Amino acid sequence: MNCSISGEVPEDPVVSKKSGLLFEKRLIETHIADYGKCPITGEPLTLDDLVPIKTGKIVKPRPVQAASIPGMLGMFQNEWDGLMLSNFALEQQLHTARQELSHALYQHDAACRVIARLKKERDEARSLLATAERPFPVSANAIPANVSGLSNGKRDDEMAHGGKKMHPGITSAIISELTDCNAALSQQRKKRQISTTLAPVESIEAYTQISSHPFHKTNKPGITSLDILYSKDLIATGGIDMNAVIFDRPSGQILSTLSGHSKKVTSVKFVAQGESLLTSSADKTVRVWQGSEDGNYNCKHILRDHTAEVQAVTVHATNNYFVTASLDGTWCFYDLSSGTCLTQVADTSGSSEGYTSAAFHPDGLIIGTGTTDALVKIWDVKNQSNVAKFDGHTGSVTAISFSENGYFLATAAHDGVKLWDLRKLKNFRNFAPYDSETPTNSVEFDHSGSYLAVAGSDIRIYQVANVKSEWNCIKTFPDLSGTGKVTCVKFGPDSKYIAVGSMDRNLRIFGQPSEDTPTES
Repeated sequence: MNCSISGEVPEDPVVSKKSGLLFEKRLIETHIADYGKCPITGEPLTLDDLVPIKTGKIVKPRPVQAASIPGMLGMFQNEWDGLMLSNFALEQQLHTARQELSHALYQHDAACRVIARLKKERDEARSLLATAERPFPVSANAIPANVSGLSNGKRDDEMAHGGKKMHPGITSAIISELTDCNAALSQQRKKRQISTTLAPVESIEAYTQISSHPFHKTNKPGITSLDILYSKDLIATGGIDMNAVIFDRPSGQILSTLSGHSKKVTSVKFVAQGESLLTSSADKTVRVWQGSEDGNYNCKHILRDHTAEVQAVTVHATNNYFVTASLDGTWCFYDLSSGTCLTQVADTSGSSEGYTSAAFHPDGLIIGTGTTDALVKIWDVKNQSNVAKFDGHTGSVTAISFSENGYFLATAAHDGVKLWDLRKLKNFRNFAPYDSETPTNSVEFDHSGSYLAVAGSDIRIYQVANVKSEWNCIKTFPDLSGTGKVTCVKFGPDSKYIAVGSMDRNLRIFGQPSEDTPTES
């Protein structure tokens, strides 16, 4: 007999006292638990109404499909189809789970980015607030007796009769400090020998791009200047996006992004001692940034002595003073620790050109400035007098670099590069690497005075010789930015690499590839 519910022979049969129907025990018990009545007659039914029937071992009859080979093949086919359908369903569930996981990870990453940006904005706001609350350093010697407090928001040590800025001047103690530094450096230079670790010509000839680092914003691309702190192998870049970036080259990590200028950054300079960085900007200001133990840099001073774009900043060899040069036709000599402008120098000859570049001589007693009128002026720092003028360039003098030997000066302008012998105050060699429409934007001696880099529509490396010998071009690097305008170039420690900035947002490093060199960041 068959179960009244399943229609199959029951394994554990029971019979109803009321209806006399046969059921599979597990099936009828489940039905009674759910509905409390007979599934066939609909009468109320309880477990007490069921009587178990004892039978011998029941062998289920073979299904009809299994009685023949075609029937068995059909069964196998049905089972295979069911297995495939089940597998397909599992794959769909896995795909859905992966999509949900990917979406969750994307949301997590986006949240982390937002949190990082908010933290950065919070830190910048705290830095600006701290700067605003910090009292600006005032030199007591610079306050005229008849001036008190502030006038129109300007520092009281900068105002005098008629609104002209007054400065304390370079004292005899400072001049003595500069003179002692000059004597010590000059003595060392006489005994100077080229480092045995300096990259040889053969190595530089084999240099190629080993890394590229996108630092600055894509909506305002362009690196205008760069500098390298040799003791730590840090690179600072200034950009059109109004930011300066400090980059740790060995690790390939950005240490800090300095925001605060309201226009493009025109020049960046490390102070070799004291964890300081100087930035100048087209917003007419210079900022002094002080490094901290956590790797961040905070704005220590904002200097507003110029009335036009500040084009260049250069640090004295004592690391205690620096000079800025501006399109307003003046250069300022500052005390680094206090941010005080000790003197502001204008050309008394009556010329009205602005300054576009500036650099200290390695010994620190003279300074060179380039002008918008294609002139190069050499100044005596002690008495702030113009002691020499070099003419012959076409267009603004874009860059100035003194050789470490103390004798050679390289200047760059629209017409190329000129080399000057400071002993005879004469031009002894010219380079015109580009056509008349392509200016030379940067020129730089390496720290040893053995190589000279020239940048315009490409980068060219020359081997330094003497006045009479030929200066050979040993390597030319193409401008990989695609802009056709390389803006700045700098040799790394011992010329082991060359850092290049262009009018895109990338800092590029040229050198010999090695296994531990970071390629991208």
